[in-house]
Amino acid sequence: MKNQLEGISNSIANSITIKLMVILALILVLMIPSFMVQDLISEREQQSSATIDEVSSKWANRQEIRGPVLSIPVEKSTTTKDGIQLSTRLIHILPEQLKINGTVDPEKLHRGIYQVTVYQTKLDLEGNFDLSALSALDENEKPKLDRAFLSIGVSDLKGIKDEIKINWNGQSLMATSGTNVPQLIASGVSVSLPDLQEKLSERSTFKLHINALGSESLHFVPVGKLTEVALNSSWNHPSFGGNVLPENRDVSEAGFTADWKILELNRNYPQVFWENQFSENLTQSAFGVELKSSIDNYQQSMRSAKYAALIISLTFLIFFLVEIMTKHKIHPFQYILVGLAVCMFYVLLISITEHLSFDLAYLISVCVTLSIIGFYSLAIFSARKYSLILTLVMAGLYGFLYIVLQASDYALLIGSLGLTVILALTMYFTRKVNWYAISFDSKEPVPST
Repeated sequence: MKNQLEGISNSIANSITIKLMVILALILVLMIPSFMVQDLISEREQQSSATIDEVSSKWANRQEIRGPVLSIPVEKSTTTKDGIQLSTRLIHILPEQLKINGTVDPEKLHRGIYQVTVYQTKLDLEGNFDLSALSALDENEKPKLDRAFLSIGVSDLKGIKDEIKINWNGQSLMATSGTNVPQLIASGVSVSLPDLQEKLSERSTFKLHINALGSESLHFVPVGKLTEVALNSSWNHPSFGGNVLPENRDVSEAGFTADWKILELNRNYPQVFWENQFSENLTQSAFGVELKSSIDNYQQSMRSAKYAALIISLTFLIFFLVEIMTKHKIHPFQYILVGLAVCMFYVLLISITEHLSFDLAYLISVCVTLSIIGFYSLAIFSARKYSLILTLVMAGLYGFLYIVLQASDYALLIGSLGLTVILALTMYFTRKVNWYAISFDSKEPVPST
């Protein structure tokens, strides 16, 4: 009975089919630590985001400039059976022209190991208003031109560094905090205007300067019938977004310049409207720039971790083929240790990228992982030839993964072509192997290619 059990045990140990099933099971088991690595990356990313939000809230959050918007109370008289009733509502007039010229000076703040990008912006706004639209009001609607006011939206007032003075038709006016139209402009400043009665037949001009702090992004709402915005900055990794992309942009190592030109036809709200009719439309029309790092290390690390199953599978495939060629049996426990070493690559990668660039962190992690697996395989196979071949092939795998990570737009194409080549090479080198005849205790050599 003992001899029969030993025979069965030896048959199982020497069976290629069973070995393949064990390797497949080990790959599935090793998905558990790979998923734990992805959770770790997500946790670190959330911690980084929380730190950025905390620092930004103390400096100043994302800034959005909206306006200026001219608002005029209109008193309407309605005749009813009880007499004449008076009601008042606001009519909003947007600028005919709005030009914004500004600079964005970035700065990097540090909180522990995390880095937060903030900026100081200096903006010059100028343009004019056409009040001729008031002539279209009904005879029972009377604009209160002595109660008109301007509203300028600044999304985080904490960032304003200097007092805001508005040059209105040559007259200097001081802005006060808060707006009288919170549903249209939630945060900002307002300016009470002098009587506009004398300006009904001509355009009213304005100029103002905004010196403000912000973080991560700067956006604008195109309230002008013609809105022109020009920005320049020393930040060399801008991301232009929002509803409109810049007409012209120039990005170099020295920084970027960009300019936008938006017509009334490019947005979904008119020049003149009542109350809060188009508040949501104004929000949706915002555009601007985000100050992003050249590489999102957490995003890159997460993308690489999603290839863990592929790297583990191909690593096991290489070990298995060497095992077949050398007739040197590798214990499942040894496969597990190699798989864990592959998983440790991603832990090293995410920990090092928090201190160094992604490229350097990737290189260090690859070198450490290949050194561990290479020396371990040398002890297993007791042959430098096979250990060197295995190390070089794995280096090629990590090089292939790096190319896929860098070429995000072509990742699917490069990945599919690479896997096709790997499959073709595997089929070529194993084309003469008789899988039914071969076993680990077989004395017959595996056919060479």
